[in-house]
Amino acid sequence: MRKITIAKGDGIGPEIMDATLKIILAAGAKIEIEEIEVGEKVYLSGNTSGISKSSWDSILNTKVFLKAPITTPQGGGYKSLNVTTRKMLGLFANVRPCISLHPFVKTKHPELDMVIIRENEEDLYAGIEHQQTDEVVQCLKLISRPGCEKIIRYAFEYAKSYARKKVTCFTKDNIMKQTDGLFHTIFDEIGQEYPEIEKEHWIVDIGAAKMADTPENFDVIVTLNLYGDILSDVAAQIAGSVGLAGSANIGEEFAMFEAIHGSAPRRAGQDLANPSGLLQGAVLMLNHIGQNEVAEKIQNAWLKTLEDGVHTYDIFKEGTSKTKVSTSEFAEAIIKNLGKIPTTLKPANYANSKPIDLKPYKRKPAATKVLKGVDVFLHWNGLNVDELGEIINTLKTENLSLNMISNRGIKVWPEGLKQTFCTDHWRCRFIAKNGSIPLSTEIIKIQDLALQKGFDVIKTENLYEFNGKAGYSLGQGQ
Repeated sequence: MRKITIAKGDGIGPEIMDATLKIILAAGAKIEIEEIEVGEKVYLSGNTSGISKSSWDSILNTKVFLKAPITTPQGGGYKSLNVTTRKMLGLFANVRPCISLHPFVKTKHPELDMVIIRENEEDLYAGIEHQQTDEVVQCLKLISRPGCEKIIRYAFEYAKSYARKKVTCFTKDNIMKQTDGLFHTIFDEIGQEYPEIEKEHWIVDIGAAKMADTPENFDVIVTLNLYGDILSDVAAQIAGSVGLAGSANIGEEFAMFEAIHGSAPRRAGQDLANPSGLLQGAVLMLNHIGQNEVAEKIQNAWLKTLEDGVHTYDIFKEGTSKTKVSTSEFAEAIIKNLGKIPTTLKPANYANSKPIDLKPYKRKPAATKVLKGVDVFLHWNGLNVDELGEIINTLKTENLSLNMISNRGIKVWPEGLKQTFCTDHWRCRFIAKNGSIPLSTEIIKIQDLALQKGFDVIKTENLYEFNGKAGYSLGQGQ
């Protein structure tokens, strides 16, 4: 008997959770349920996180959380509980299977059957943003080696466990050579450990176009947080409906399972909502806790019910569907089909699926790190780039001299184009004359000289070389 924590959430959450629990218990799931309250009521009680300490205690105890959709109130500084839970519990992998249910659910892609595995903790979703000048704000894209290694290794282990043949990596490393470049590099490194699995890499824009056009060519996709968020919704929609998809959030110790759709408050309390998304999350949960036989029984009963044309209002279509049912009636139909196998749709087979091996990250030996220069960012309202270049070029130390000035990443000095539009946010790059900077005090001198000239120094970024390789990008146009 495995203890799990559940939350019924908001909107349609309570009714789809009741339906889901009824199905999985009827199928023989060996679970003991602890219920907690999260979401709108908790937020409005004055708790800006949407979850109480006692609820956290339950999750920390059971380590498995099945959550219905919640509503985050608008305004008031309320934080997304989904993001909070993922990051606080170290749920680094978001897993979203997407499969066509053709011809019973309308889709243009009858052979679609893929899984998107998305990094879940970092990238732009670190949420570190600053306004730096009147005209410019920034969001930091943070990519770490541990984050890349964990999610990429998980993707290959998932492919092994579920007999998938290919893993595809999506990045934009033709532009973001440091961040996305690291992800691609680690994909290539780890991929060598799995010779039996086919590997490929796509630039995310053309890859997304290919996925939307011929999704049957993909099997397992692994990618960074933002790309994965977008692609997984696209994949779910082209498979038939976002409302049918479930999601797993997996960490080394904890896991959370949910539907990918929202709380749909307009449909709440009407016994109309389709519980399929949350049920798919529950199937992922049962596989995670080793109850594969029960998960397979539920999945096949769900597929058989869809084959029988027993559909809720959201997927009901005259000529294809046979019976329009409520939430509770749909659950009863699935329960009646427990033990049956679909004949048109591909039956689920989890018998050979093994628990995914999550090896702890091992830190690599420290690289030889050499300080090569500094980028000094200024807030300056002038428009004459040559004037700025003349002034900044006088800010020298014994070992630092101005290399270039850029605006929004584009080199504008020296030899920039007058046609380039510039904002009030300037990057001034200083490079060591002797190859490296022995002491960072020289960088402080540069900042001090800039302040003496009346400039607003917003921030600095040190330029390092790691094991002889530049740890920074050139300016566009250099």
